[in-house]
Amino acid sequence: MATILTNAKQLTADQKLEEVMVKIEDGIITDIANQIHITAEDHVEDLEGQLVTAGFVDVHVHLREPGAEKKETIETGTKAAARGGFTTVAAMPNLRPAPDCPETLQSIMARNEESGVVRVLQYAAITKKQLGREIVDMENMQEAFAFTDDGLGIQSAGMMLETMQRAARLGIPVVAHCEDDSLVPGGVMHEGTASERLGLPGINSVSESVHIARDILLAESAGCHYHICHVSTKESVRVIRDAKRAGIRVTAEVTPHHLLLIDEDIKTDDGNFKMNPPLRSDADRQALIEGLLDGTIDMIATDHAPHTAEEKNVSMLDASFGIVGSETAFSLLYTHFVETDIFTLNQLIDWLTIKPSQAFSLPYGRFEIGAAADLAVLDLEAEGEVDPDQFQSKGTNTPFIGWRYKGEPTMTIFGGEIVYRKETVK
Repeated sequence: MATILTNAKQLTADQKLEEVMVKIEDGIITDIANQIHITAEDHVEDLEGQLVTAGFVDVHVHLREPGAEKKETIETGTKAAARGGFTTVAAMPNLRPAPDCPETLQSIMARNEESGVVRVLQYAAITKKQLGREIVDMENMQEAFAFTDDGLGIQSAGMMLETMQRAARLGIPVVAHCEDDSLVPGGVMHEGTASERLGLPGINSVSESVHIARDILLAESAGCHYHICHVSTKESVRVIRDAKRAGIRVTAEVTPHHLLLIDEDIKTDDGNFKMNPPLRSDADRQALIEGLLDGTIDMIATDHAPHTAEEKNVSMLDASFGIVGSETAFSLLYTHFVETDIFTLNQLIDWLTIKPSQAFSLPYGRFEIGAAADLAVLDLEAEGEVDPDQFQSKGTNTPFIGWRYKGEPTMTIFGGEIVYRKETVK
């Protein structure tokens, strides 16, 4: 039995929406055409003129299991991803226990496979317990998606160089949260006029960009693929642009919240605005947008980081870093960038699908015959507002509560199976 999607639309290279039907068999797209023969045995889904694209790929999420299930679980985190149109997510290693040895990595990967409603790719830690003291047994952890101590910058240049050299030999990327700890003692938001107004300690921009500059030169020496998490400053964009011009193998991501918000949007001491890296200045935000448009920044990733209400509904001095993002990413980006003609719809979808897949040599993010039937169905006319009561994630920590949007995922198909339908989750 095949599944046939009828009354669908696909996006063409010239920004037009054309009517198509899609046939799915055994988890694979087997036909995309104006007309497809339907048999009595086929299952038919009428998409009522909505857009169908490849399922989104997010290379930066936090699923919290094992170790912090009160914040999120693999099941709730992947259901949140599915609601946002994501069919592939890469889970960070800040878990307890961390995936810092072959046995723990394999155990966590098995849990991801068992509990996830979408595909979960698992990062391994760079150092034991992410303490920055001892590099893990990388050679026996080659099934990892990549190596990272995300949330904790590797402070030793010598350790990072050794990591990159070993990763280069294995053909596995090194992914970094870039932050020089000596430059940001106790900071909770961007260092600027807003932090001064609120009387809160700041995080300066150079703490990020100096680490990126260091690591880019190390990556050039080691010959490894180096990927930079959540770029947030104009100086960082400039350094990455120069590195790409020099032919260094570097890729980078930006989050929706760094594209949509700036530090001046923080009007009160509100823990839901606390994230790392912090919301920066408007000049930084404009540089991030320009970096996406000129290819300096390769992709958009959410950095979905759920926390409990108790951890976020406090002063920024005491709140945990991070916000949720899986369920709001497409709708907010479409509303504020595509509807305003800053990005094209093709660009936005590419940054959420094919670009991350190409950067990490993944066979996903493609809407074509022979590709996996991982699909997002998007109603570009739907209107609504960000409502945490509707979230599938355990986390409701977002500064976007009440924001109006136009356009949203209404169905997500993973491996040919519907894993999210608006108002109903599998």
